Amino acid sequence: MIIRVLGAGAGGGFPQWNCNCRNCGRYRRGEFNGTARTQSSIAVSGDGQRWLLFNASPDIRAQLEAFPAIWPKHGVRDTGIAAIVLIDSQIDHSTGLLTLREGKPLEIYCTDMVRQDLSTGFPLFNMLKDYCTVNHHPIAIDGSGFEIPGVDDIRLHAHALKSKAPPYSPHRHDPHPGDNIGAIIEQISTGKKLYYAPGLGEIEPHVFTAMQSADCVLVDGTFWTDDEMAEQGISQKKAREIGHLPQSGPGGMIEELHKIGPARKILIHINNTNPILDEDSPERKILNAAGIEVAHDGLEIEL
Repeated sequence: MIIRVLGAGAGGGFPQWNCNCRNCGRYRRGEFNGTARTQSSIAVSGDGQRWLLFNASPDIRAQLEAFPAIWPKHGVRDTGIAAIVLIDSQIDHSTGLLTLREGKPLEIYCTDMVRQDLSTGFPLFNMLKDYCTVNHHPIAIDGSGFEIPGVDDIRLHAHALKSKAPPYSPHRHDPHPGDNIGAIIEQISTGKKLYYAPGLGEIEPHVFTAMQSADCVLVDGTFWTDDEMAEQGISQKKAREIGHLPQSGPGGMIEELHKIGPARKILIHINNTNPILDEDSPERKILNAAGIEVAHDGLEIEL
């Protein structure tokens, strides 16, 4: 199984266009040891030919152009994308669907909650009807396995995560199971598994079990501390309040990842304020010592 990280950043990417935080400012001045990141998305394939796209970020066009394996190869109009899985309905994970409007009908797999949000509060599915149309395929969140036609040798298992729907959602303040999911991505022929959850607010028992079963976990690396944005004068909202488990501190991601055993551990969806983006930072050294990697655009993982 091949996993390609198309984008490793959180909403806004890094550097964020209007941000002059410590990271963004130093990056622009050439004082920063780290790389730029587009907004988070991955592609998965069992054969290197047909790809399952997880999320469609606003940066999707540049991400696809930077990935020759997914380029059109047959006929005048073509793509290596067989289907799209939406983990949630957040703007930074769904707006890229508009860029993909100029082709065949989009085969989109998502929960009923995500479909509702993208048909009401942010009606992308309705808008796309006049372009390529959307074929919606519901995702069950009971952990049962399912396969996607055209993506050979791959089976998915999805479960609900504790999180909030996007601000535009009609049920923003009334969370429903399926607003956000985690996914076990399994290669049928080898049994190798990736656990993918770019938005993870709490390590619930079923999440921990899924992480323990995986050969690689690719999970939420948004913030280093719970009050990261407040400390930098950006927002008073805390990481946990908006559905992201910080890496540091008691019960943080570092502590939780230490419990799961020998799986390869990689953080994705890194916010522009997070000090781990600086490869010379003390925080990055802590991750290195813990055996935890930080995803970057173009990272390829083979299981």
